Amino acid sequence: MTQKTLTGVLLDERTELSLSELSRACSTSTEWVIELVREGVLEPVGLQPQQWRFSGTSLKRAHTAMRLQADLKINLAGVALALDLMDEIETMRERLHRFEKDDSI
Repeated sequence: MTQKTLTGVLLDERTELSLSELSRACSTSTEWVIELVREGVLEPVGLQPQQWRFSGTSLKRAHTAMRLQADLKINLAGVALALDLMDEIETMRERLHRFEKDDSI
């Protein structure tokens, strides 16, 4: 049995990626990333695509968008809606967890 070692870089919300770095990390075109920005899926800092900087969490969001499109055949508007709903669910779960934690004290 052959063992493989995986290497990578840990990205968080403080990490910044350019448009080309994000598209390369997603193995996709810059045009697709620009479409994600137009649909509101990603929110870069900067006015022009050449100046855009994306947080590390944008990479996770872009990968989720790719999976939604590939697996469920959802268009970009649907992807934007699905991601917003997923974010809302996560926020509600965090609030519920804090509520349950405070209630147990």
